[in-house]
Amino acid sequence: MHRIRSLLATIAHLALLGAVGLPALSGIVILAGTGVATLVVLVGVLLLALAILAVFAVAWIERERVAGLYGAPVPPAVLRRSGRTDWLRVPHTLLRIVSDGAHWRALLSFFLASLFGAFTLPLLSLVGLGVPLALAGLGEAETVTIPLTSLAAPVEWAPLLGLVALAAGVAGTIGLAIAHRNVTLGLLVPDDRARLEQEARTERERRHGAVRAADLDRTRIERDLHDGVQPRLVSIAMQLGMARDRIDTDPEGARRLIDEAHASSKAAVTELRQLARGIHVAVLDDRGLDAAVSALAARSAIPVEVDARIERRCSRDAETAVYFAIAEALTNAHKHARASRIRVAIRTRQPADAPPSLWARVEDDGIGGAERQPGGGIDGLAHRVAGVGGTLTLTSPVGGPTAIEVDVPCAS
Repeated sequence: MHRIRSLLATIAHLALLGAVGLPALSGIVILAGTGVATLVVLVGVLLLALAILAVFAVAWIERERVAGLYGAPVPPAVLRRSGRTDWLRVPHTLLRIVSDGAHWRALLSFFLASLFGAFTLPLLSLVGLGVPLALAGLGEAETVTIPLTSLAAPVEWAPLLGLVALAAGVAGTIGLAIAHRNVTLGLLVPDDRARLEQEARTERERRHGAVRAADLDRTRIERDLHDGVQPRLVSIAMQLGMARDRIDTDPEGARRLIDEAHASSKAAVTELRQLARGIHVAVLDDRGLDAAVSALAARSAIPVEVDARIERRCSRDAETAVYFAIAEALTNAHKHARASRIRVAIRTRQPADAPPSLWARVEDDGIGGAERQPGGGIDGLAHRVAGVGGTLTLTSPVGGPTAIEVDVPCAS
């Protein structure tokens, strides 16, 4: 029964695509051709951009259609960002997106399905012609007119003609439905080799992101030590040296220098603790992400509203990535956003067709305009999140608000 339902659903899809598929593709081709022809003016760029968006939309619809029709594991399109950090990053990202074969395979699948649908419609018409012809022999007329034509045939031939038309229509329609299933699944569902190659490529990108994040963290630590703790320690050494030289001739001045060195040493210890907190967060291991983020909010100079609904503990890597994303977003809001309020939302998600994930969103009411700069804090976070298999999204129009969303697998 399931196979019959699937077959009937496939025939319905083909009939619909036969009516609208090829005209839709023709419209995209016309749009792209017009855009290329008028590329010297702004309208050409706009038309070409619309054509590209239409191609991606058709590819997405085709993947969703095949996945829903056959329950097949059609992999979604992956936004393949460039790993470059120079001015070629944006065009390189666009090139990687356009050259991704998944989009073009989905477009080819849609075209072939529309082509199959164009042949399915006349075959369904044969079925519609065959039924009245097969029943025409039950009447008393001596001849019968073949529907949609002016041809007449002896009534004795009507059942035979009807059965032939019916058999040809049914057999052809079923054949096209089977061909459609094989072709679309072959194009959109990767075989074991392709799946392994995709997994290897994803793992390489994750490893690159983790290495890049580690490099950025190491650079940040070196900068903080060089610009903060190191000068303070040098100052302490100089103060103690001066106190040693004066202790016999100016005991009171030496005492003041020792007091200053003592205060500087406590400040250095505080800076080292803050630096260590940027490397490892003890409260995160001891009490979880909710408590760690609440501690961040308590230290914030801007009021922070935390809405955490965490139903389970995730892996240490996942929680650490989300924690530092939230911390960086709060730091950016303090330094650049001129915000008066920050909202933090944290959720554990359990999609029906995907592993559980840890999601967080940080939004401020500041002036916006934040960008992901190569080597910057947000860039480092994006690499850190990518290293655990997650995604980071920055939305910051000029005028605000600024929102950072992260979503990482719980089992990272």
